[in-house]
Amino acid sequence: MNYYLGLDIGSSSIKAALVEVELGKSLGVVQEPKEEMGMFAQKNGWAEQKPNDWWLHVCAAIKRLKKEYNVTRSQIKGIGISYQMHGLVLIDKEGNPLRKSIIWCDSRAVNIGNKAFNNIGQDKCSSQLLNSPANFTASKLKWVKDNEPDIYKSIYKFMLPGDYIAYRFSNTINTTISGLSEGIFWDFKNNNVADFLLEYYGFDIELVPDIIETFGIQSLVDEKGESESGLAAGTPIFYRAGDQPNNALSLNVFNPGEVAATGGTSGVVYAVTDSLSAKESARVNNFAHVNYKEDDDARIGKLLCINGAGIQYRWLLNNLSVSSYEEMNNLAAEIPVGSDGVCLIPFGNGAERMLDNKEIGTRIVNMNLNNHHKGHMCRAALEGIAFSFVYGMEIMTSDGIKPSVIRAGNDNLFRSEIFANTVATLIEQEIEIYNTTGAIGAARAANLHKGDFEAFGKVIMDNDHVMTFMPFKDKTPYLEAYNNWKKELELILNKV
Repeated sequence: MNYYLGLDIGSSSIKAALVEVELGKSLGVVQEPKEEMGMFAQKNGWAEQKPNDWWLHVCAAIKRLKKEYNVTRSQIKGIGISYQMHGLVLIDKEGNPLRKSIIWCDSRAVNIGNKAFNNIGQDKCSSQLLNSPANFTASKLKWVKDNEPDIYKSIYKFMLPGDYIAYRFSNTINTTISGLSEGIFWDFKNNNVADFLLEYYGFDIELVPDIIETFGIQSLVDEKGESESGLAAGTPIFYRAGDQPNNALSLNVFNPGEVAATGGTSGVVYAVTDSLSAKESARVNNFAHVNYKEDDDARIGKLLCINGAGIQYRWLLNNLSVSSYEEMNNLAAEIPVGSDGVCLIPFGNGAERMLDNKEIGTRIVNMNLNNHHKGHMCRAALEGIAFSFVYGMEIMTSDGIKPSVIRAGNDNLFRSEIFANTVATLIEQEIEIYNTTGAIGAARAANLHKGDFEAFGKVIMDNDHVMTFMPFKDKTPYLEAYNNWKKELELILNKV
């Protein structure tokens, strides 16, 4: 049996998966390290990791996979890589990292990006970058230029985290259009690297890696890569993408109207469109999707992030004297739709981009100490998080998204019938649930160098579909509860 290897380079861990080449069935998934990776935070709001640590954990994960599943290096026929988006890796001419990677959740470059947005012009940024430069990779590189000039002078190339891992396998430096777009280096109007942004920030075009296709032979494992990783020299890297586009791919989301949703610590709604409209560019990010092509049939991924999602429900688990999410869900199920008037505003995990970067915290309103108990808290939390997803979908709709199908991973929030039924009913759309992971998706994507997207989708349907939540015909109680929650949210937003 032959396999593809999928890697998911996260900020908390590295996940590695093997899937069968022909059938796409998952053989197994491992995680390294078993505990969460640490982050370096020299100052508040900073977050850095050592790129070499990612590589060491990748090698350890491959070693474990081969041992636990009795797979030889010659049986692994290709590699797919998913990675934490927006990170900045800088290397010198010898390929050595010049500093720790400034990763996605580091906020030091916020003001740099906001200033660029205003100075370059909001209309130009929205129409050509489809985003504000904001706190993305390009702005982080500008921070290095301004604050660490000696390091900046030594830069040979900048990379995204997935580019660095591919480089360690192959000694080949390259990137993708999708990757450049997530770093806000891509000009969608001219289908080229955004020269005007490079000029504004004072970057040399030579710092940009060579550009290769998302699917295809990107590079080959070399002898050093073989000795360190345990994969055979000559093994091709077939695929590379950021974690959110890759999550959409893992759920077979490629075409306009298809939407991928995740409900972990934070929530994400990722919708595919063929429009270059960026009406909501201040609240919604726009990136080249994995199947983006430089023509009129472009595929753009609109990404809306909700920071206050699963972290809110986890906080209740830790502080309500309950033993499990199952117990919380059972308590919530005893309470009627609308939680008898109790509203929970779940935005307690920092500033919310979809709320114009306002930080409003978590709020509990309409609590009656004589009549309400922890069951109401559990129901109101699930509904409040679901309502935040619906609110986000309204923003997406105002930017031209017309959802035809919503697919979600079988993660914490979507395991809750209350949460999933509330979202499905309010947006009047079925929600298909799939049991898959980013690492499995990346492994399967290695097979897309053959170009057969229909067969790729069939593998997901045949292997991963768990269930489908249907919208309830009577949405009246849900709509009343949502409008009550939305009224409370807007009262808060008007005061902040």
